[in-house]
Amino acid sequence: MSSKTKGGFPNPLGWIGAATLGFLAEAGRLSMFAARVKTAAFTPRWYFAEIWRQMVRIGFYSLPVVGLSSIFIGAALALNIYTGGSRYGAEQFVPNIVVLGITRELGATITGLMLAGRVSAGIAAEIGAMRVTEQIDALKTLSANPYRYLYAPRFLAGLITLPLLVVVANIIGVMGGWAVSVFSLGFDSTTYLRNTLDFVTQEDISVGLIKAVVFGGVIALMGCYHGDKSQAGATGVGRAATLSMVGAAVLVLAFNYILSTLFVRIGL
Repeated sequence: MSSKTKGGFPNPLGWIGAATLGFLAEAGRLSMFAARVKTAAFTPRWYFAEIWRQMVRIGFYSLPVVGLSSIFIGAALALNIYTGGSRYGAEQFVPNIVVLGITRELGATITGLMLAGRVSAGIAAEIGAMRVTEQIDALKTLSANPYRYLYAPRFLAGLITLPLLVVVANIIGVMGGWAVSVFSLGFDSTTYLRNTLDFVTQEDISVGLIKAVVFGGVIALMGCYHGDKSQAGATGVGRAATLSMVGAAVLVLAFNYILSTLFVRIGL
């Protein structure tokens, strides 16, 4: 179907049809790739040394950016909640809302978005460079399955390390809100911490950790998928890194909404 009319003007129906078909085709390719990676990840054989190396790269090296992001998010959240609560005389609820917002929503989401930029793009660039230099083809000639040796370790590392990073982000974010509340807003430190610990529940923490597992898999998959599709040249590798970062960020936000809706409906 042509996307232009005879007069050279865009044909809206043709453009919409072409975009829809392209989206469905891309979704199908991504689904097949994800199925192959999951099969390789959850069936033997596992390359534990490679999994550990990817865990260090994804988790340990991401700690500084996650920590800095979390402390500023927690501090800003406390300030804004205090500003809104003061209009109704509800400033005492600052610690409750801060810990709820960070553990259920912001801790996992902000960490996912940070790693979408840092990790997903890095994976795509690394695998893209291997693709264009034919290193992946060389693995196949040596009877090494790239899904099992390259993609599965990154996927498993994402599943394992992102929840650990979210635990750190939650703690630092809550402490960022505590620091601003105590030193800038005049809250009593002991009362603030007691209200925080009394209000937060195991379900609140579990919601954030479940989201983190999903986000970790999405981030690793998008990096591997776009890296595997990378075209030759520096431009192709750069485009793969950009697409992986954007795709991972969008999917993190989309899955965050889907999971939040699911948890609300089941009462979690």
